Amino acid sequence: MNIVIIGAGAFGTALGQILVENGHSVKYYDPFLLKNSLQDTLQDAELVVLAVPSAAVDETLPKLPKDVPLVVTTKGILNYEIFKNFKDVMVLSGPGFADDIKAHKHTFLTISDKRLDKLFGTDYITFDYSDDPKGMLLCGALKNVYAILAGLSGFEPDSFEYNDYLTHATREMYDLLKANGADPETVWLACGKSDLILTCSPPSRNFEFGQKIRKNPNSRPEKTVEGFTILKKIRAGELIVPDSAKLLKGLVERSAKWD
Repeated sequence: MNIVIIGAGAFGTALGQILVENGHSVKYYDPFLLKNSLQDTLQDAELVVLAVPSAAVDETLPKLPKDVPLVVTTKGILNYEIFKNFKDVMVLSGPGFADDIKAHKHTFLTISDKRLDKLFGTDYITFDYSDDPKGMLLCGALKNVYAILAGLSGFEPDSFEYNDYLTHATREMYDLLKANGADPETVWLACGKSDLILTCSPPSRNFEFGQKIRKNPNSRPEKTVEGFTILKKIRAGELIVPDSAKLLKGLVERSAKWD
């Protein structure tokens, strides 16, 4: 299959490695890293994989073909409705660091379509399944925000305080999915709680950014920190935040000082 990956960063190239290993032809387009033409790259594409940072999604989507199957792997999308004009949308998400995937370390992910098992399945990549792509995307966005707060709070991994925090964060994610029209049970899949746990520890950029803010409130991201972008979107009203999400509400208020 001829596959185009939009985004040639660490995760996009890790996914490309899997696809090549599985016998597919892969091309990359990245407005920041490559100088090739998007139109030329998309010629003969039978599948498109979206792997750009969330801040680039709004600019990128209008340029993509609507009649070619689209696999969304970007973590940081709050509104599933932005894909309403695409005929065939699948989501792949979960606790996978790009370096681990490239090193063939076992990784457990969530897919919204079982066709993705044939595309990305290997002896080191396995999946659980969800029919709730909206909830998958929300989990992928929210876990980055909670990772910032974990780093900001100075929790030591595996401490009582850290484990208690993860319990409360998971409960809030459950309530947030429910309040925003997704299936709250999605939080128990790899794309939910498992990804939250992975992201609330080094070498997660979101966790490490929280640690930097704790030491220096004037710190700002030097690389892509998805949670930083998502907090801006939440402050702009792009997510319904129930009263039960006290951790998130507190962080949203604090983040207003980071702009």
